[in-house]
Order: sequence, then C-alpha cells, then structure tokens
Amino acid sequence: MKFVAITACPTGIAHTYMAAESLEQTAKANGDEIVVETQGSAGSEPLSAEDIASADAVIFAADLAVQGRERFAGKPIVEAPVKAAINDAAGLFERAKAAAREPAPATPAAAPELTSKVGANDKAGTKVRQWLMTGVSYLIPFVAAGGLLIALSFALGGYQIVDAPKVTEHFDAGSVAGWAALMFQIGSAAFDFLVPVLAGFIAFAMADRPAIAPGFVGGAIAVTVGAGFLGGLVAGLLAGGVVLALKKIQVPKAMRGIMPVVVYPLLGSIVVGVLMYVVVGKPIAAATSGLTGWLNSLSGASALLLGALLGLMMAFDMGGPVNKAAYAFAVGGLTTGATASLQIMAAVMAAGMVPPLALALASTVRKKLFTEAERENGRAAWLLGASFITEGAIPFAAADPFRVIPSIMLGSAVTGSLSMAFGATLRAPHGGIFVLPLIGSPLMFLVALIAGTLVAAGSVIALKQVRFRAAERSAAVSGQPVNA
Repeated sequence: MKFVAITACPTGIAHTYMAAESLEQTAKANGDEIVVETQGSAGSEPLSAEDIASADAVIFAADLAVQGRERFAGKPIVEAPVKAAINDAAGLFERAKAAAREPAPATPAAAPELTSKVGANDKAGTKVRQWLMTGVSYLIPFVAAGGLLIALSFALGGYQIVDAPKVTEHFDAGSVAGWAALMFQIGSAAFDFLVPVLAGFIAFAMADRPAIAPGFVGGAIAVTVGAGFLGGLVAGLLAGGVVLALKKIQVPKAMRGIMPVVVYPLLGSIVVGVLMYVVVGKPIAAATSGLTGWLNSLSGASALLLGALLGLMMAFDMGGPVNKAAYAFAVGGLTTGATASLQIMAAVMAAGMVPPLALALASTVRKKLFTEAERENGRAAWLLGASFITEGAIPFAAADPFRVIPSIMLGSAVTGSLSMAFGATLRAPHGGIFVLPLIGSPLMFLVALIAGTLVAAGSVIALKQVRFRAAERSAAVSGQPVNA
C-alpha cells in the first residue's frame, strides 16, 4: 500500500525527523511505500499532489497543528503524537491500513484553529504544557543564534568585549576586537528578543494571531521592569487568556472583521500592559532578583544537588517536556548574568549529551546485547550526543525503557553534579562538543561528561547482561537459539 505522512514536534528539531525516519524504515520493512513531509525547523519539500492523490491513507504524527491540512480532503487520516511514530510505527501503519479499508469521509476534517495541538477535552496541565512548549519552540532559534554569537565574541575578544563602544559609532574592520564587538552586539540584539518572543508565542498558541501583539508587549514590559524570563511566561499566559476572554464577547456582525486585526490586539495590549506595569511586574521582578541571588549563593552540596536534579530531568524524557523545562531554566538563567547561571548552563548541556553518547558506547563495546537496528542507531548517536541532541537516545529507550531510562538518568545526574562541582561555565546555550573552546574549564567539563557517559553505559550493559544471561539459561533448557 502507499501512504503519505506529516511529522511535526513542538521544537521542530529532533523528534520531527526521527519520526519520519522511523515511518520510512517501517514502511520499507513492510513492503509498503511512504512519502513523508517533515514540518520541522529545517523544512522539507511539500508532498506533491500526485503523491497525495495516489495514497491509500494519510498519517499525521504531530504534536502541532498540521499545516495545509486541506490538501488531504477525502483521504482516510490517522492521527497520533509524534512519539508514536518513533516508538510504534508498525501500530500506526496497522491503523492506517484499517482506515484505508473503510469508506472515505464525506467531508475533510476541519483544520485546528490553534498552533499547539490542544484538544477541547485535554486536561489543564496538558494545555499549559503545550502552550509553553510552543513558546519555547519559537524561542530556540533566537537562543541558538544569540548565544553562539555572544560566546564567539568572548572567544575572539575576551569578556571585556562587553565594554566595547557601539559599532555604529566605531567599527574597526581590520581588527579581531572590532569583529568580536560586532558579534557581541548582534548576539545581544538577538538575546533582547528572548522574553518578548517567548511571551508572544505562548499567547499565539493560546489564542492565535490576535494574541501575538499583546504577548510581545507584555514580554517587552517584563524586560523593562526586570521581571525577566518568569515575567515573560506570565505575560504570555496573561495575553492569551485576555484575548481568549475578549473572543467570547458577542459583537455586531459588522464589527467582526476588525476585531482580530484592531480590537483584540489593542484591548489585549492595554490590559496586559496595565497588569504587567502595575500589578504583577514588580512582584515577579522581585522573585527573579531572589532567584538570581539564590543561584549566586549556591555552593557545596546545594550546587551538587541542583546539578544532579537537572541531570535527571535532562535524561528523563530525552527532549520531552521535563527535558525542555530544565533547558528553559538554564537559558532563563543566562539572561540574569549570574555566574552560577553559566555553571547551570554547562551542567545542563553536559547532562543532555550523556544519554546518546552512553548508548553509542554501550552498543559499540557490547554489541551482542543490542539488535542490529540498535547498533545502527548507536553509530548515529555518537554525532547526536556530541551535538547536544538528547533525542538520539530515544530509539534505545523505546525498545527497553526499564533498563535504559534509569541508567541514563544516573549517568546524567553524575555529569550534572560533577560539572557544577568543577565550576565549568558556558555562555553558549547549544552546540555540544563543538563549542568546547567557549567553555570555562573545558577539561573539567570533559571529565564530567566522560564520567557520566561511562556510568550510564556501564549501567545499561550491566542491566542488559542480566537479561541476556537469563535468555541464555532459558535457551539452554529449551534448546532454542539465544534471543535477548
């Protein structure tokens, strides 16, 4: 049979493409055909009209609203979260084949209104998580661009580059310091958008385009009053809530055309602006100041425990909401400028690199404990881990969660604690091993990373070895080949 599919995850980085690869490999194994459109950060070629027309069924593996859904009018459609395509692609194909045997729908399904895939019956916690993840997904390009440019400027010109004159007033194109100053000021401009972008797209996820302006305004005010990252979160939720409330007000038909373009953005900006300036801005600013002070006061056991906790979170769901919460906490700390925040960013990145590296190592040194497909994934996991893409561990965790997940959590916790203990710092929010020259105490950072990787790999091997020996004993009794 022939299928077409669309994959999309909130951040549009790893899960989107891993789901597409899983679907393609499963289709090949089944003798089916599939063409996948990845609606991720790197984009892809849209499905052709010919591919859609000849498809027996459509698979949507997406945690966001599918773009261009109207193209699939009249086709049987199967929908599932993006992780379902990674963990159980075979099950999705079975559902798609069953749907293809049923009569085609008379009318196309309506396209979702919002950018985040939130159902009317979803629990409040699920909705909030999706709203926040949408904001984070739009934030990441600004974080990566701005953070890496700032880190590069420090590598070229030292930390004193922050005191360089504005390049609009003086720019020496013939000196390294001049280019370092330029990189720093471009990166700082990108970083200035972090809180407004976060707030704007949280609001966007909640109430669609009319909420963007109130969200950005609220985020900008959060920066002005010193409320920082926490203020951006609150501003985004406030803006989305206000616009959703305004949409419930019945207005004459003649006014409906101007409501989303003029009235909702105007009234939303006024209400959110007043709330942020007068009501919630100062208390959140005080909380942010307290958080900064607490981070700077961390030492000894407190720092070790925080590093361990962040490491556990980074490995727990490998790119999921818990992982992103730890990452967002670290990135939010970068905006405060606290020294401890730079240590937290280093600990989070090191801990996030451990799971794929550990499984790559384990599948290399103890090949018989892993399937051929896992060994193939292990070869790719070396690069994914080195690039700080924690999702590279997902195929292993999906196949054997009770042995893999505890092992990588232990290794990441070790790395997070050691990184904090060694005082490694990082101003770049991404990049993995490729930003090593920009890391403070790079040798100790590597020691922490290697230690956690060895602990996680050793734990996985030990736990899998127990299963393998049990399989050997069972095979000896039954006379069948070992199948661990």
